[in-house]
Amino acid sequence: MKKKIDCRNLQCPAPVLKTKEYLEKEAATSIDIIVDNDAAVENVSRFLDFQGFEVSVDSDGSISTVSGLRDPEKAKKLETVSKPAGIKSRSDNQKILLMISSEQIGKGDDELGRKLMVNFVRTLKEMGKDLWRIVFVNHGVKLSAKNSAILEELKDLKQSGIDILVCGACLTHLGLMEEKKVGETTNMLDIVTSMQLADKVINI
Repeated sequence: MKKKIDCRNLQCPAPVLKTKEYLEKEAATSIDIIVDNDAAVENVSRFLDFQGFEVSVDSDGSISTVSGLRDPEKAKKLETVSKPAGIKSRSDNQKILLMISSEQIGKGDDELGRKLMVNFVRTLKEMGKDLWRIVFVNHGVKLSAKNSAILEELKDLKQSGIDILVCGACLTHLGLMEEKKVGETTNMLDIVTSMQLADKVINI
C-alpha cells in the first residue's frame, strides 16, 4: 500500500523533514507527499530524486501531490556516488561550532530574515553528531530568551547533547539576563576557547 504523508499548511523545510523521517524508518518503494506550496513541491521532489525515486507531480493549482516510485538501479548508483569506496566519512571526527549573532538571516526584509532563521534552527538536527556547540552573541541571544519562536527546538538540541552558550555581556546589554530560558551564560574567553577547539566555525 502506497504511503501518503499530508504536509499541507507546512512551510519548508518541514515537508522534506517529515519525508526524510518516514524513509529512515520504513523501506518504502512508493510514496505520496501532499503539499500546498511551490517551494515544498520543488524541495520534496529534489529530495526524493536524490533518494533514488522516480518523481512525478500532480497538481490542481493549490494542492499538489509529489509521488515517488523507488528505482533500485538509480538508488544504487546514487549510493555509490555519495559513498565512494575507500573514503571515510569525516562526521565521526568533526566538531562544528555555530556562531549566531542575529535573530534573522540576511538583510533586506527583516520579517523574512526571522522566518529563515526559524527554519534554519529547526533544521539543525539534520547535521547529526557533527554539530557540537551553538554560541549566541549580540542580538542572536534573543533567540534563547522568553517568547523565542525556536525555544523548544533549542531545548531539544540541548537535550540531545549539543552545548548552547549565550553571551552574558550581550544579555546584560539588552536587558535580557532574566529572560534567558535555554543555554549556559558564558563569556568571551569561553567563546574564543570554543573556536580554538572546534574543527569548523560557521558564522550566521
